[in-house]
Amino acid sequence: MELWDIYDKDRSKTNRLAERGKPLAKGDFHLVVHICIFSPDGRMLIQQRQPFKQGWPNLWDVTVGGSAIAGENSAAAAGRELFEEIGCRVDFSDERPFLTLHFERGFDDWYLLEKDVTLSELTLQQEEVQNVRWAGMEEILQMIEEGSFIPYYQSFIRLLFEMRKYRGGIQPS
Repeated sequence: MELWDIYDKDRSKTNRLAERGKPLAKGDFHLVVHICIFSPDGRMLIQQRQPFKQGWPNLWDVTVGGSAIAGENSAAAAGRELFEEIGCRVDFSDERPFLTLHFERGFDDWYLLEKDVTLSELTLQQEEVQNVRWAGMEEILQMIEEGSFIPYYQSFIRLLFEMRKYRGGIQPS
């Protein structure tokens, strides 16, 4: 049984827990993290979800994503999810998300990093991930159009690629 910390709308912990799979009460929120790894040449490492996964089976997705478990902060959840799903170790203790989005039942923290990763050295979590590969922005946008990638807003995928080296909403000079 996986437990999540419950947050209020201001992202303060309520000192209450929720069980994964059970509906959250109105005004209760949980934390989700996403990690996008980009190669030095600007491609994103993407993963294909297992066919038996609830929510988006068989579809391709960004590198890694998942819910923070009770007691974890965002950075700890990012490091754990990245290692669990693809066997890649990164210390996020001095990192903060590039951006946070609010969805109906929670907060999505997005971490963007450049890392030279050798696919053959990754260990895929069989319960979650069936395949990984590198893909450029245009390829991912095409996959969204075809229905083989989770249907993120195409403008959001473009933003991830644009922001991968720079924080904030102002273009570097």
